[in-house]
Amino acid sequence: MAELKVTQIRSKIGGNSEQRNSLRSLGLHHIGDVVVKQDRPEIRGMIKAVRHLVTVEEVE
Repeated sequence: MAELKVTQIRSKIGGNSEQRNSLRSLGLHHIGDVVVKQDRPEIRGMIKAVRHLVTVEEVE
C-alpha cells in the first residue's frame, strides 16, 4: 500500500477546530513537521480539511 508524506507548511493559528483537530490527528504540531501515513480514506479526509496548510507527496 502506498504511503503519503505530509509536511506542515503553514500555522494552525486562525484555523477552526476541525482544522486544528485534523492536524493533531495527523501528528503535526509545528511548521516543518513531517509525518508518513498510510494512504487510506480517513487520512485523505484529514488532509483535505487542511490542504491549504500542508503539502503531500506520495512515497513508495
